[in-house]
Amino acid sequence: MDERIAAAIRERVDGGKLRCMDAFCIAEELSVMPLDVGEVVDALGMRLARCQLGLFGYGDPKSIVQPAEHVAPELEQAIHGGLVGERLPCAEAWAIAARLGIPKLEVANAAEKLGARIRQCQLGAF
Repeated sequence: MDERIAAAIRERVDGGKLRCMDAFCIAEELSVMPLDVGEVVDALGMRLARCQLGLFGYGDPKSIVQPAEHVAPELEQAIHGGLVGERLPCAEAWAIAARLGIPKLEVANAAEKLGARIRQCQLGAF
């Protein structure tokens, strides 16, 4: 286990949970892959929380994703273009949000409306 990562996690953990945003900050600060941070979180017996796509870690209910009422054509096209099979990789959802200048949760809500499941968490949570 990388002790630099473990120490950074211990500094930011709250109630045995590390927020997704904090995990990505640690990865950037230490120049490691987000998956490395996720693996250390798991090895420490901690949990990830408050997924930036809204998929997990919000208590009850676990997810805050709700099907969008309307999906803009450019967002729909981007989601369909990013699918691997019928699934949208987490990293691609983030890239779509950045490219279109919209919140990550908006991409997740649109994907939900379109029946596209988000998979391959960059932190290894799912």
